[in-house]
Amino acid sequence: MSTKQNVMQRYIDAWNETDAGRRRAILAEVYTEDCTYTDPLAAVSGRDGIDQLIAGVQKQFPGLVFSLAGKVDTHHDQARFTWHAGALGHEPAVIGFDVAVLEGDRIRSVYGFLDKVPG
Repeated sequence: MSTKQNVMQRYIDAWNETDAGRRRAILAEVYTEDCTYTDPLAAVSGRDGIDQLIAGVQKQFPGLVFSLAGKVDTHHDQARFTWHAGALGHEPAVIGFDVAVLEGDRIRSVYGFLDKVPG
C-alpha cells in the first residue's frame, strides 16, 4: 500500500473510530495542525473542528461505517477517492467523493462532495 493510500485509509479510520481519544490520535497522525475540511454540509478548521464534526456525524447516524470504494488516485500533493457509508453488509446509504491536499504525509485540506444521500 502506498503512503498516500495509507493516509487516506487512516482518514477513513478516523471517521469510523468512536473512541474519542483514539480518534484524536488518528487525527494528529494524518492531519496538519492548520488543516481544513469542507463539504456541502460543513466547513471546519483544525483537528478539533474535524473531531467535533466526526463526533456529530457519529451521534446523528450511529452505526454508519465508512469505507474506501476503490483505489486512491494521487499525483503531486493531491489524492482523490470515492467512499461509501452505510450499515455493514448493506448497500451504501451515502456515497461521496473527496479530494485531499497533502503536505508531506499529512492532510492539509479535504474537499468533499456528496454523490448519493438518503431522501
